[in-house]
Amino acid sequence: MTLAAEDAETEACRERMAAVIARHLDHDGAAATAVPGLTLHRRTVAMEPGAFLYEPSFAFIVRGTKRVVLGEESYHYDQSHFLLTAVGLPTVAQVLGASAAEPYLSIRQDIDLQMARDLIAEVDQQAPAAAMGAGMAVGPVTPAFAEAVARLLDLLDRPAEIPILARSIQREILYRVLTGPVGGRLRQAVETGTQTNRVSAAIRWIRENFDRPLRIEDLAAVAGMGESTLHHHFRALTAMSPLQYQKHLRLHEARRLMIAERLDAGSAALRVGYESPTQFNREYRRLFGVPPKRDVRAILAVA
Repeated sequence: MTLAAEDAETEACRERMAAVIARHLDHDGAAATAVPGLTLHRRTVAMEPGAFLYEPSFAFIVRGTKRVVLGEESYHYDQSHFLLTAVGLPTVAQVLGASAAEPYLSIRQDIDLQMARDLIAEVDQQAPAAAMGAGMAVGPVTPAFAEAVARLLDLLDRPAEIPILARSIQREILYRVLTGPVGGRLRQAVETGTQTNRVSAAIRWIRENFDRPLRIEDLAAVAGMGESTLHHHFRALTAMSPLQYQKHLRLHEARRLMIAERLDAGSAALRVGYESPTQFNREYRRLFGVPPKRDVRAILAVA
């Protein structure tokens, strides 16, 4: 297939997906769907950079461009590329150039890590192992990948078929990711014994215990690494230290609690492990750009 033919095929898939999103999301924001782990996104105005916690997932842009910053690394992706996130990562994200005439449209599919492990075990020809690197990467959208994603979105118009077909299509998409140029990042994160997988175990421990004091020696024991080795590989994967990672998780969870459970800032700070409201307010403003009360008030006003 020629490059022009491939472009035409992927564009046809994007047209299908744009029509589905238009039927199921007619306002700016995000909407969970009946397909497990699948979220639709739409924006008609460019957004300012904002803190966002990415879970293991792939993000596929139907229309538009987005920039995601992880530490000092910046990832730009668009209709021709998807964003793979192999582990939970606090980032700064920004939609670029959206308008009412040309809205930004995208989908995000959470990755079933057990499905990924099972699929890796079944693939006969193992892809070359990836070098230790960041838990985020941008990969090319191929016609086969785009077609599979389009078929997954088509199920939103046929909800009775979701319990029967969604998982098999998600498995196909995951196969495309794993066997493509950036699949090694995900393999490293989920295959037992790799350095990335050991750091992933440390990340899981922090996520499950983010409100508790963090002792690096205990975290190193969880990962089965020396402290300096853990620091090195943790920063390579997440672009931050374990303590910085914990702080970001605490602040994101506090924000969720204030929005979803209507907690005040002091109560949310205590719930996520802060002992000093002053320190919480200072670090919250540094991450989200405004004090907690003002931030939450603005979010709730839009909602």
